[in-house]
Amino acid sequence: MSELVNTHVVDRILVITINRPEARNAINFETAQEMAAAFERLDSDNELVLGVLTGAGSTFSSGMDLKAFASTGQRPLIPGRGFGGLCEKAPAKPLIAAVEGYALAGGCELALACDLIVAADNANFGLPETKRGLVPSSGGMLRLPQRIPHHIAMEVILTGEMLSAQRAHHFGLVNRLTEAGKALEGALELGRIIAENGPLAVQTAKNIVAESKDWRQSDMFDLQRPRVAHIFASADAKEGATAFAEKRKPVWQGK
Repeated sequence: MSELVNTHVVDRILVITINRPEARNAINFETAQEMAAAFERLDSDNELVLGVLTGAGSTFSSGMDLKAFASTGQRPLIPGRGFGGLCEKAPAKPLIAAVEGYALAGGCELALACDLIVAADNANFGLPETKRGLVPSSGGMLRLPQRIPHHIAMEVILTGEMLSAQRAHHFGLVNRLTEAGKALEGALELGRIIAENGPLAVQTAKNIVAESKDWRQSDMFDLQRPRVAHIFASADAKEGATAFAEKRKPVWQGK
């Protein structure tokens, strides 16, 4: 990979850093390609248990690179994966957004596409597309009303005004607040807790939570049953019970 996206591993967590601080980590097509490759690596590498997405410098991401779009006409959309290689297809493994500064427009939609959000207490989220005669079509209109109260989501979407990290935390959009400059540290702390758990169970739980949103109540247990059967027959399930009985930490195999 080039320097548009940096990756490094910490305690089996893949840290993916959008590295365009001079452009407030705006996403052009080349950056989206590298992000998609990083997410594919996250899922394909059995040594990795989850990922953290963050931005270099003091900004998470300001969204689509409008200057690049104006000059090339090319949007940073990856076929089958959407904006930033993420918004239409998330990794199978958990992904945490570590937000410093601003997560605006597509940057906010990238955060919404993650499973958890850790933000600095002075960070801000926003979907300002309506101010430009556009709409947040990479998940902002679809996901935000699922995460916070309807009328608050409508305020954010229709006015295009900022939602502070403090207010986002109050409404449950942000899992944890940190001091400024400590969002990545906070995300890694949360990630390490998840990484202690059975990786097969974690991935299955994430998948069922995502899929079950469309299930009818009368069908939900019948639909869930075949999706969890492999968990209870897995080596990890046996190891978890054995480790508990033996009062030791489990050694997961991911199978």
